[in-house]
Parts: sequence; structure tokens; C-alpha cells
Amino acid sequence: MSPYITDPWAWQESWDRQQEAYLPDREHRFTAMLDTVDAVVDGRAPRVLDLAGGTGTISLRTLARFPDAEVTLVDLDPALLAIAHASLGARATIVTADLGAPDWHAALPHRDYDAVLTATALHWLPADRLGQLYAELRDVLRPGGVLVNADRMPDDALPELTKRLLDRARDRREARYAAGSTLSWSDWWARAGADPALAPLVAQRQTIYPSGHSPEWTPPASWHLTALTAAGFDQVGTLWRGGADAAVAAVR
Repeated sequence: MSPYITDPWAWQESWDRQQEAYLPDREHRFTAMLDTVDAVVDGRAPRVLDLAGGTGTISLRTLARFPDAEVTLVDLDPALLAIAHASLGARATIVTADLGAPDWHAALPHRDYDAVLTATALHWLPADRLGQLYAELRDVLRPGGVLVNADRMPDDALPELTKRLLDRARDRREARYAAGSTLSWSDWWARAGADPALAPLVAQRQTIYPSGHSPEWTPPASWHLTALTAAGFDQVGTLWRGGADAAVAAVR
């Protein structure tokens, strides 16, 4: 049973603001992802897998746009999943699974999703595991279904410009932290760790990730397109780009 969280929407808002410090155009990529879902289902209620869904950011936006959608959220983090449970209730199926393990999909309720959506989440997987995961994700999609992964995916043809964009974004982010307009990643987790309901789950999280996630690995979009092609997808391409970030799409 999930702990009682007094106001999950306050935690959702706090999470959104903290993430937007890293990703000022965060909502743009979500819109592009959901536009893709709309195109794939063509008026039907979609069946969507929110992969490494955390607090339920994508699930909530999916249900706001498609109220009759059937949504499954998968994550491992107990603190973020508690916020997702409290926010989504019975509107989504929530599955605890480790994407680093090849049997992660055993607990999924379906194998014929219209779309798998994930954002800013898979950069902690090593290259070989992410390539394997792409193949596993193909197998949980129906024919014609789509995978969209949005993350830091620089354009390898623009290395100097990308560096300048990242430096500029870092300076703006640090200025926001200094002014107190938003919480940093570490400050957000410190607040969560001080909350009576979330504190034991944050402690549990630390046993799962004793040194944090693996070092971030952010290859260019071209790497993802090659890996998705190798995983057996019929069509792969870049769906959206914003500076050093991109969303790649792959159709089964």
C-alpha cells in the first residue's frame, strides 16, 4: 500500500518546476509525443506504456488529452512511484520493474501497446543494455505502434554550437537556483527526504541506487537511430529537436 501523501499535486508541481530548470521546453516535447500518439491511433482510445515514468508526468498528460486512454506506468523508484500512485489512483496501472533486467516486462498487463513514451529517463542505461531494451520495447508494441524517446541527444554535426547551448543553459539554471526560483535536483530530494510520508521511501531509494544512477550517457541522436534500426523497427527518425535535446521515434 502506498503511503498517504497529503498533497500529491504539490509534489507534482515541485517536480515539474525542478525538471523545467533543466528542460525549459519540456512541455513542447510532451506535445510532440502526444501528437504522435494521436496520429497512430487515429481517433481510438490509445493504449500507452509510460516507461520509466517516475511521478507520472507523461501518464497525467496522456490522460488529460485522451481521457479514455489505457495507461501503464513502469518505474523502479519507490518515492516517485508513491507520488504517481497518489496522483493517478485507478486511472493507470502502475508496475514496479527494473529496466536494467531483461525480464522487466514480465509484469506488464499487455504486449500490444499503441505507444511507448519515455522522456529524460534512459540516459542512465549503458549502451549495450539500451540497445537490448529497444528490441524488448519493439516486442511490446503492436504492429504499427510507435516508440518515442526524448532525452539529451545532441546533433553530432554541431559540436561547438551544442557546447555553447549547454553552457548557456547551465548558466541560466544556476542563476535560477541562486535566486531561489526553483529547486535543484539535490534540493528536491532533500525536501522529499524530510517529508514524513516520503522519507522512508527516499531511504529505500538510496539502497536501490547507493551511488545514484549510473553516470549519464548521452550519445547523439544518430546513435539512437542506428540502435533502433538494429532492434528491428521499420521506420526510425527524429521527431522533435530543441537545442541539444531531441525525441527519436521508431515505428514497428
